[in-house]
Formats: sequence, structure tokens, C-alpha cells
Amino acid sequence: MKGRIFVGGLHHESDTFNPIITSRDEIWVSRKEELFTKKESSASGIINTLVAAGYEVIPSLVARAVPNGVWDRTYYQELKEELLCDLRDAGELDAICLSLHGSMRVQGIGEAEGDLLEAVRLIQPSIPILTSLDMHATLTRRMRKAADGFVGYKCAPHTDTYETGIHAALMVIRTLESGKRPTMAMVRIPMLIAGEQSETSVEPMRSLIQELREREKEEGVLACSYTLGFPWADERENAVHAVVVTQDDQKRADSLARELAAIFWGRRAEFGFYNETRMPGDAIRATKESIAEGVYPVVISDSGDNPTAGGSGDVTNFLRLVMDDPVLSKLSPPLLYQGFYDPPVVAQAFREGVGSSFHCSLGAKFDKEKSSPIEAEAKVIFLKEKWEGANNADLALLEMEGVHVVVASKHVGCYDPEMMRILGAEPTGCKAIVVKLGYLEPEIRSIAKRSMMALTTGSTDELFTRLPYRELSRPIYPLDGEFDAELELI
Repeated sequence: MKGRIFVGGLHHESDTFNPIITSRDEIWVSRKEELFTKKESSASGIINTLVAAGYEVIPSLVARAVPNGVWDRTYYQELKEELLCDLRDAGELDAICLSLHGSMRVQGIGEAEGDLLEAVRLIQPSIPILTSLDMHATLTRRMRKAADGFVGYKCAPHTDTYETGIHAALMVIRTLESGKRPTMAMVRIPMLIAGEQSETSVEPMRSLIQELREREKEEGVLACSYTLGFPWADERENAVHAVVVTQDDQKRADSLARELAAIFWGRRAEFGFYNETRMPGDAIRATKESIAEGVYPVVISDSGDNPTAGGSGDVTNFLRLVMDDPVLSKLSPPLLYQGFYDPPVVAQAFREGVGSSFHCSLGAKFDKEKSSPIEAEAKVIFLKEKWEGANNADLALLEMEGVHVVVASKHVGCYDPEMMRILGAEPTGCKAIVVKLGYLEPEIRSIAKRSMMALTTGSTDELFTRLPYRELSRPIYPLDGEFDAELELI
């Protein structure tokens, strides 16, 4: 074997505006030998690349959960200590390659990645530590000090997670085989950008990412990344960052990171919602017009309560608007709304059984501030127990005041139309569908004849001025308008 590489990771996007504490029941963990066979996105890319290149991989664990509120402190510390014990027991190592998100937060601790990387560095003070990151990582000085190099995803939606793992592994290989220590530079760009304004298939991100790829072709450059931060984390250092890793050339890394940061900042005014985007009432009106013109299915994103970005999944405001509308509440087949996180309602539906009706109090079980429960008679249309496609959640399809509502016993993403089909509802036959999502993932986008994002309220509110930031360093664009930014190395 050419060398011994320790591999592990933690992945979570933690929304600090969401009051839910992500518990051990919502976190799944892959351990040791399982990591060689189980598909673990960037971690699999790391492992497969290192093994194919003749390196011995020492696997620990990879833990992840659907984006949600901050992690339970006790369970985080258990997993952290397990990984650190594996590291202590690993024997002599040549490098560490981790798969991290970059925007994970822990109750009472704050940033997870900085905390974990510092602990790893204390155990292994001299060997290279290289890490893959999500594009929406929130980088900090603690992370910068503890690691030798980061590389972030270059695609949004994130279709290149495995490839980014490959990239991180290749950084390890080039470091060990060249004998040149990686040198990293990071420049903070004082901006907040939502994922819905930064898809990489359109401008300005398309050409900004191409700029990174071109720079990575230069001699001695290991990686160039833009990490966009996570706008729904009220964190002091939250911002966009330009990140460059070179081979033992700090001056080159610093210069290139400054250059890439200036390019990004210079295009700040070009970021906006490029998909059809409307305020909630206007989205309802436009949907009815589209149906009347025969253009459907119409897919609407309830973007302010998007579980895949950390929303609580139980904000009812837009559902109330739909139910109150005399057209959308009387469609045939009914408007399909996916979905709500409400374990008590699901449990009640299972007790009552298919075909039965019961008084339902839906939503606002976890986030009681942003909306209130909807009280209505609910008819049980279909039940599915422990669906693997939703982390073994129990699912119920309910008819409530003329609307079909998908309800889950666990906090799950709502991007997959198979969740509708598994409940006997065919989305392609609907005139209107609402999903708790931001930009549409490819699976649901392929169904829509017309799609629009409703700027609804919740923990993933796309209108940042409506969010109660308290810790965020100011000024920051676009919240504070135009200002002269100091693009500083951190």
C-alpha cells in the first residue's frame, strides 16, 4: 500500500431559525466496513478513488440527516468522540480526508466543523487534513486554521457530490506523491445568496464556476471553490468565500483567492430569482389562470418552509390560502400538497384506517411561531408504513377540504414524486401540485408544465429582510444595500 488515509465525516445543513433540535432518531450513521459498499456521496468518491490508487483507507463513520434545526448536543458529542477514538486507534497515518458539509450547527456549541477539525488536529498535528464541502458551507477562521485544504461542490443542484469526493481524494494523492504541502487561502465576500439564486446552469454562476475550473488547470493549483454560505444560519462569519488550495505556494493561493473574490463581488448585482417567482396570493392567481388555459400540471414551491434547506416542514400558511380558494380547493383530481411533518396526525391516520374520517389538527407542532394548526375533517385516502424512500417514515395521504395532503412521521425532503405515487396519487394527472421545496429538483421539475416559486414565510424565507438576524456580521449584501467591501483574507 502507498499510504494509510483516515476517512470519515459529518453532513448537515442546520437552520438556526428552525426551533427543531435534530435528534438521534433523525440521524443515520454508516460505519467502518459499511462505508466500502454503501453509497455515501462524497465519502464514497473519496474512498473509491483512494482504494483504486493503491492506498489503504481507514474508515470511521459518516453521519448525516435531512436539513433541519441544530443538532442535539449529546448525540453530536457521542459521534464526535467515536470518530476521534477511531482516529486514536488508527495507528500511523499519512493523511486525513473528511467528507463534511460546512454549515452544521450544534445546540450550545455552534459550528460543528470547526469544533471537529480542531479536535482532529490536536490528535494529528502534522499530517495533511483535506476535506470536501457542500457548496453552501459557511466557512470560519477555526476551520481555516485546522485544515490544509477544502474543495466544494461546483453544481447546484448538487449533482457532483461523488465527483467532489474524487477531487478531495486526488488532492490527498497529489500531496503525498509530490511531497509538497498544500497551502490554502480564503477570502470572505460579504454576501448572502440563496440556492434559488445560484443554480449553476444559469448566469452568473455558470461562468463563475467555469472560471474556477479553468484556474484549476493551472500548474500547482489543487482546487478552487466558491462556498456560498447558508443564509438560514444566523452565524457571525456567514458569507460567500473564495477558496484556493495550491501546492506549497501560499503567495499564489493568496493572490488567486483575492482575484476570484473580486470577480464574484463584481457580479453581485446579477444574482436574482431566475425562475418564475411570486408572492403567495399572486402564485394562487397565476396557477388558476394557467389551469384555465390548459397548461398543467402547475408545480408551486412553498419555499419558505423547505425541509431540504432546513425548514420545519409544518408551517401551514400557504396551505390555508389554498384551502380558502374556491377554485384550487375544488379541483378534480384534487390539488396535491407534499408535504407536512406531523407525527401525531400520521399516527392518528394509522389508527383510524383507510376510508375513515377524523378531526385533524395539522401543522405547527414544532414551529409554533410562524403559523398555527389547521383544524379540519380529514379523510384517510392511503397509508404507507416505513417507506424506505423517506428514511423509513410512515406516510399518510389525507383529503382535507378538497385538498390531498401528504403527511410524514419524520422530517423528510419533499422533492421526490415517488412519495406521491407510493400513496396512490399520480402527480402527472394533477392540475396543481404544491411542494415544500425551493428550486425544483430534477425529479419533480420533469413533471411540471409550468412551475413557480411562492415567496412564503418560514425558516427558509427567501426574503432575507424578513428574517431576525442577530449574530450576522454587517454590512452584508444585499441586506444593507451597496457599500465598499473589504475583501480580506481570513
